[in-house]
Amino acid sequence: MTVAIRVAATEDELAQVWAVRRTVFVEEQQIPAELEYDEYDATSAHLLAVGEDGTPLGTARLISGAEALTITGGVADRVLLGRLAVVAAARGTGLGARLVRAVEELGRERGAKELELHAQVQALGFYERLGYAAEGPEYDDAGIPHRTMTRVL
Repeated sequence: MTVAIRVAATEDELAQVWAVRRTVFVEEQQIPAELEYDEYDATSAHLLAVGEDGTPLGTARLISGAEALTITGGVADRVLLGRLAVVAAARGTGLGARLVRAVEELGRERGAKELELHAQVQALGFYERLGYAAEGPEYDDAGIPHRTMTRVL
């Protein structure tokens, strides 16, 4: 499967990001839309994965700067990966891992030394295979059990 991953830069590309997130999180996982879209969306970098026919297949966002400091409890040089979503038709193709690596690279370009993410417990193994380690207790986020995970970049 040929897929291009890029930072969403146009209104159309951002609309595709929102469409993937709506499909995966709001429709499939039944997360209320008012919880899925938040104040960090306006200042985050959103990666968009599209197939060779232009179909949006996945997305992830990178939170950096002051917003990341707020979320990570003030840990310097740490960015946050969030809202990783891959449409059902592209799952199992390695696209999720490619999106994680693309966020890591973008984080490095922005001077980050560590990356933090808040993983759904059912996805811990996926992130562990990519080098992330869980830290702290399990917690509820939008009715779904999560754990914080980190990785040195």
